[in-house]
Amino acid sequence: MHERAGQPAQQDDLIDVEALLAAYTDVVPDPTDESQRVVFGTSGHRGSSLRGSFNEAHIVAISAAIAEYRAAQGIEGPLFIGSDTHPLSSPAEHTAREVLSAAGVKVLAKAGTGDEVFVPTPAVSHAILTHNRGRTADDPGRADGIVVTPSHNPPADGGFKYNPPHGGPADTDATNWIAARANELLAGGPAPAADGPAERSGGRRGVDAIPRASEDGLGGEPVGRYDFLGEYVEALGEVIDVDAIREAGVRMAAHPLGGASVAYWAAIRDRFDLDLTVLGPGVDPQWGFMHLDWDGKIRMDPSSRHVMSTVADYQPLYDLVTGNDADADRHGIVTRDGGLMNPNHYLAVAIDYLLTRRPGWAASARIGKTLVSSALIDRVVASHGRELLEVPVGFKWFVPGLSSGEVVFGGEESAGASFQRFDGSAWSTDKDGILLALLAAEIRAVTGQSPSERYRELTERFGDPAYARVDAAATPEQKGRLGGLSPDDVTDTELAGDPITAILTRASGNDAPIGGLKVQTEHAWFAARPSGTEDVMKIYAESFRGPEHLAEVQRAAQQLVQRVLG
Repeated sequence: MHERAGQPAQQDDLIDVEALLAAYTDVVPDPTDESQRVVFGTSGHRGSSLRGSFNEAHIVAISAAIAEYRAAQGIEGPLFIGSDTHPLSSPAEHTAREVLSAAGVKVLAKAGTGDEVFVPTPAVSHAILTHNRGRTADDPGRADGIVVTPSHNPPADGGFKYNPPHGGPADTDATNWIAARANELLAGGPAPAADGPAERSGGRRGVDAIPRASEDGLGGEPVGRYDFLGEYVEALGEVIDVDAIREAGVRMAAHPLGGASVAYWAAIRDRFDLDLTVLGPGVDPQWGFMHLDWDGKIRMDPSSRHVMSTVADYQPLYDLVTGNDADADRHGIVTRDGGLMNPNHYLAVAIDYLLTRRPGWAASARIGKTLVSSALIDRVVASHGRELLEVPVGFKWFVPGLSSGEVVFGGEESAGASFQRFDGSAWSTDKDGILLALLAAEIRAVTGQSPSERYRELTERFGDPAYARVDAAATPEQKGRLGGLSPDDVTDTELAGDPITAILTRASGNDAPIGGLKVQTEHAWFAARPSGTEDVMKIYAESFRGPEHLAEVQRAAQQLVQRVLG
């Protein structure tokens, strides 16, 4: 824990925006350096121009690869593109538009000139689904999209992710192909050309040979405009009971944390006449108004109590205070009576409420959660006679079910979730922090209780779990073995005094590899996963026997994993 965690940022904490933007174009990545290659994680490619990991060459290569990928998939409809408020997002979006336009892709970008030019992740997903509604899986007119965002990462970072026609995060089949092709281009491989395959084999190579159109469309398909904000806000009544919020007079405040939701919250207030205050100074590329996260960095994570110290003074003044990260795919819920809610607690409350207030949802549809989310959710779902879908970490695992209607809610422990419209059709197949924040206000309006009060009632019925995540040292070799374990590798029969009831290396909901290990007992569980960026393994644990037993579970988990890994 950094000594200044939760304290206001100071001048020395702020980035040099001019240097960051200059490095975007000036720094040329070294394709032989693994840290400077294109790597798609669970939320796209991320990096910083100052480290040579998010530069113009990366975006040119990734955009060209996406153009080739969508052509190979028979996607000829528009590509929706939006970006958040990180300084690197706007130039990266500009680069992507030039490359895609030159490749003949019909790009639809933001409309407007004020803060509405910043586009949240859920607004892009919503736009894709709206365009594709009623279209078949092989319809060439299908749309897809790109969101330029590193989500809640620090101000110096950039991010770039691709959403196929299903509207959610691309699966590994797509991202592996796109990353491989982009790295081939970075390394000087043959470049695509407007004149077709013949020219491609004629010596044009690398990123510098990739065609780019001018902003007015010269040399490519002109870029069109799309009202992301208007289309998203106008449709909110199909998924949230905004009338109930207004009629109950719920007094709420929304803090965009300097992110892309700033204009959206103002528009929601005005469109539905809500008692809603938009907090904060607006967009600041340095995020100088923020409080520091646990490690002393500026990070826009609305689920972090250190970050949300930024809104602490407002807690007594409103029924609810909500926060979103830079691309608004995460939510933070602060209640007057309980403070910042743990994301697991709010997910349980949201699911319990929705299953009593959405009669249009099919009785056979499942509730999705990641395997490191609280087991309290399992108990809540079972109490409603619903089937639980437990999947590996990553929102992409919910996308097929949300698209088809077989899943009506998908949520993960890191404060990301989405759910269906009143009629059971898909609203967003990517995480929607604005939606989950508005749901908190609906819960307050309809039940007369805060989400914190609702959570306390759930613990009285189902037990009060203690939950935590710790990081333990692990060598690269140990991390590799952890990711390839089988249940037979674990010979223990007890965990912290309780008989082991399940040992999992594949998710119970979809049989997908979890990239680690989960061990369960009647009263507790733990899951261990290797970190993708550090020499540590992440150990999640929960106990329904209280904090002391949780500590026992954590110790036993580390010992068990170390024995298995050797």
